[in-house]
Amino acid sequence: MKVRAIVTPAARRESLEKVKPNVFAIRVRERAERGEANERVRALLARHFRVRIQSVQMVSGHRGRKKTFEILLRD
Repeated sequence: MKVRAIVTPAARRESLEKVKPNVFAIRVRERAERGEANERVRALLARHFRVRIQSVQMVSGHRGRKKTFEILLRD
């Protein structure tokens, strides 16, 4: 399943909010340096969908705020 995320790094509070079907607004405390924010987004999506973090892969948007993730719901 593909999921799109609009990410806000360096936020005061973390949150994951469903905006539309398969579109999430995600705020993370980590800064957008060395991929730290991307890894935290992966962790939040894995927790939301109840899968391992290895089942969440970033497809596009590595350096932007709009990202696409592929989530494998069956391990």
